[in-house]
This record gives sequence, structure tokens and C-alpha cells, in this order.
Amino acid sequence: MARTMAQGEDGGSTRRNARGLKKTVALVGMMGAGKTAVGKALATRLGVPFLDSDAEIVKAADRSIAEIFAEHGEAFFRSRETEVIGRLLENERAILSTGGGAFLSQTNRDMIADKGVAVWLKADLDLLWSRVRHKNTRPLLRTDNPYETLKALVAEREPFYAQAGIVVTAAPKLSIEAMAEKVVEALSAHGGILEEDQ
Repeated sequence: MARTMAQGEDGGSTRRNARGLKKTVALVGMMGAGKTAVGKALATRLGVPFLDSDAEIVKAADRSIAEIFAEHGEAFFRSRETEVIGRLLENERAILSTGGGAFLSQTNRDMIADKGVAVWLKADLDLLWSRVRHKNTRPLLRTDNPYETLKALVAEREPFYAQAGIVVTAAPKLSIEAMAEKVVEALSAHGGILEEDQ
């Protein structure tokens, strides 16, 4: 039986009656865009597994991402990231959260396009900063001026994220559930991704 949402829980929009995926949905975007939180809500909403490439790398290396960066450098990390994303795309259809830098790689973009679809969770600089400024788990922001570093990363990365097949814009007042529903609506509008009840 399809689940329904309590009236007004997501701001009053009508939920699509979708359960399951025809292909893996890879969430891409900046740190702080909500890939993990929205991805988990989306996976629950659609009844599919949630996969996180960063978490898989940490598990395989038995080290935090910050430790991997410090011990082996970013190039080593990116190489492992590509291996992990390739493996996860071979698994069952799922919601896959990718690291902020993953979609910069042409290899990763090609793999995701071949095996699934990329969804860019687009958030503006102020929203991203409000979410990451108090976290010390972001190795790329361990600089003298993390705000300017984040600003430069956004400028550098957005042209790559813009190559995603679907773009969903975040807003400060959107709940995680409402953002997940917004992604479902975008997937439905795109076509060929959701298993939708007729």
C-alpha cells in the first residue's frame, strides 16, 4: 500500500505516488547542499537504499576523509572516490549521495550518466555557508578564510554541476521532507526514472 503524507506536512503540495527507481539517482552539489539529509529522506520516500560514496570511502579506508586528505592527498582520495562510485553504480538502484568534488571528474560524470541520472541540489553561497561554517569535518575549508575558500569552490564547481541532467534549487525555509518531495517532482517531470503507480 502506498504511503500518504499528513495534510500540510510538506507545505500542502500533492505527493506523487512513486515507489522505486528505474535507475540510480546520484545527488551532486556543494558541501552543505543537503545531499545526505535529503538523500536519506528521498530513499525512505521511494523505498530504495541510500548510498553515500564518502561514507563508503571512510569505511574502506578505516579513516576519516580529513585523515585521508592529510595522509595521502586529494589526488589519492579522488582516485578512490571514482572506484567507489563505479562500484556503487553497479549495485541495486538507489539514491547515491556523492562528495562535493566528485562531479568535477569527467569519468564520474560519464559513469553516472551511463548508469543513472545526476541531480544537482543547488544552494546559494549564503545557505551553504550557514550550514558548513561551524563544522570542522571539511578538509577543503581548513584555510585562513574558509568563507572565501567556499566562495571560490562554488565559482569553480558550479559549471560542472550545471551539467547534471536535473537541477533542484534549495531554499532556507524548505524542510528536508519538502526538499525531497521537490526532487521527486523533478524526477517525475524528467520521466523514465521513477516507478510510478498508474
